Amino acid sequence: MAQLLNEISSPKDLHKLSEGELERLASEVRTFLIEHVSQTGGHLGPNLGVVELTLALHRVFDSPKDSIVWDTGHQTYVHKIVTGRRDRFSTLRKKGGLSGYPSQAESAHDLVENSHASTALAYADGLSKAYALRGEVDRCTAAVIGDGALTGGMAWEALNNIAAAGNSRPLVIVVNDNGRSYSPTVGGLARHLSALRTLPAYERFLAAGREILEHTPVVGTPVYETLHGVKQGLKDIVAPQALFEDLGIKYVGPVDGHNIAELENALRLAKGFGSPVIVHCITEKGRGFSPAERDEAERFHAVGRIDSRTGEASSDGSQSWTSVFSAEIADIGAENPNVTAITAAMQGPVGLSEFGKRHPDRFFDVGIAEQHAVTSAAGMAMAGLHPVVAVYSTFLNRAFDQLLMDVALHQCGVTFVLDRAGITGSDGASHNGMWDLSLLNMVPGLRVAVPRDADALREELREAVDVTDAPTALRFPKGAVEPAVPALERRHGVDVLYESGQRDVLIVGVGAMAGPCERVARRLSDDGVDATVIDPRWVKPVPEGLIRLARGYRHIVTVEDSGRMGGVGAAVTQALRDAGVAAPVQVIGIPQQFLGHGSRGELLAELELTEDALHKAIHDRVDFALGENGSFHQGVGTPSTAVPIADNA
Repeated sequence: MAQLLNEISSPKDLHKLSEGELERLASEVRTFLIEHVSQTGGHLGPNLGVVELTLALHRVFDSPKDSIVWDTGHQTYVHKIVTGRRDRFSTLRKKGGLSGYPSQAESAHDLVENSHASTALAYADGLSKAYALRGEVDRCTAAVIGDGALTGGMAWEALNNIAAAGNSRPLVIVVNDNGRSYSPTVGGLARHLSALRTLPAYERFLAAGREILEHTPVVGTPVYETLHGVKQGLKDIVAPQALFEDLGIKYVGPVDGHNIAELENALRLAKGFGSPVIVHCITEKGRGFSPAERDEAERFHAVGRIDSRTGEASSDGSQSWTSVFSAEIADIGAENPNVTAITAAMQGPVGLSEFGKRHPDRFFDVGIAEQHAVTSAAGMAMAGLHPVVAVYSTFLNRAFDQLLMDVALHQCGVTFVLDRAGITGSDGASHNGMWDLSLLNMVPGLRVAVPRDADALREELREAVDVTDAPTALRFPKGAVEPAVPALERRHGVDVLYESGQRDVLIVGVGAMAGPCERVARRLSDDGVDATVIDPRWVKPVPEGLIRLARGYRHIVTVEDSGRMGGVGAAVTQALRDAGVAAPVQVIGIPQQFLGHGSRGELLAELELTEDALHKAIHDRVDFALGENGSFHQGVGTPSTAVPIADNA
């Protein structure tokens, strides 16, 4: 039998299929996803859960005329298949290939390149307002938001504004309720939705939940009274008195998110109202792939390369930065009862699972709510605890105001652990953690450490947690931890990693770049350019020991895998100038631009941050500074005659 999937190249192709053919297509799509994502890695579980929902959305809404916004974008693989990108799935998340998120460059059907959660409703609010103002009354907006993303405050700010704008615009909010973000969704909203989650248990919920609902402030009794009057099966409309009655938004559901006919009926009904409507769909993350269904922790939320039959992961056996942090913070928690750990719906990915197992009463998952996580941590610190807030580097962007005004202003002893700092690679522009140091350098009193290897991570984490009168931060990249780079000595608080002969070039290697810098220095020495490599360990504030060491060097280089604007190199340059050190400073890092997806190694090569590129950049700059026949050892290019240089090589 020919595959139906081969006949689908645009959403219009879905309209000619019968109900039975749609069910067959859904099965083929799941097989396709398992086969391809197991080879490329990616977000498998979320996409297995939205197969029928995506097919129904594209049969009801006329994309791209109707706008479909996904929150978050990692659940759009089926959407990509339906919109003509099936043949490119072997390139998923590879450099030059398909993005793992919506991409405007790929398709007119991809409107918002969102991979930070809880934003879709605000986008949808703006889109629907614009269509109404422009008189485009035949355009509808649909926002698909996971129940996990509803734990984010931005989603509720948007809901409030959507309701306040009245009933003059067609806007459908699809709540994809699978009880999970990465791991099981937490919080009061999650408990409330879970009570409605399974249709066969609906009447049992009415009986068991009456007492709970009647004691829920404001909305409990009206919700129960509404549900009590609705017959089992597809709930056509639960009038505005229902789950979201206080917001005045109509509600349809719960709907079986794996029944295409029911989904279509609910979506058409919602679209036809011409005003904001919530459609509550119950889906199962990882559906159709038994290894994912058995993975209680994350349902194969994101996977590397796996066996497409067993789900077993391929591994090179290397130790990751995250695993080093995970073990150490759990041990610190055992030693210090004041240490708590906070995550924003990413317990496993940021390495807090072990802490949570060993110290469950001191572990807090706040949902996708980074702002709340940071200010809650400030409160804990004020009360005598030492919170450790572990998030991806890119997600700290969302809580910068709280870090600045709620933590730093009050000199709270909170430690921020920033995983996936620098170049992360395959998740693309929104996930590269290249903004953190530029932001952190603006925060008064904050101290920042950047470990170069596993031993340094352990040591600096303990130093950070010992600080009780100011915030601290520790950042490290994604992937395998760098090989150990032992220090020759610790001089003025700064680790000297390599030193040879004359004081020609001082290289400041930041974090994971310290090892490559040490190897580059050896090559420079072979070329007749004597180099010293130091690891400042703590990069904010710029260590006094670094300034002392820099005096007398003829050329200074800083190397970091973070943004150059406001990064370590910029701070070192300013500190040296303030101290009267006039040697030229060569700042090597990441230009402040959005980077495409690809592996960390590929992007580092593109940015000329490999050992070969660093060797050439430093060697060429030294030659330029001295002139073609100059020699450091002849005293040419001394600090008194050098011209400051502070750009990338």
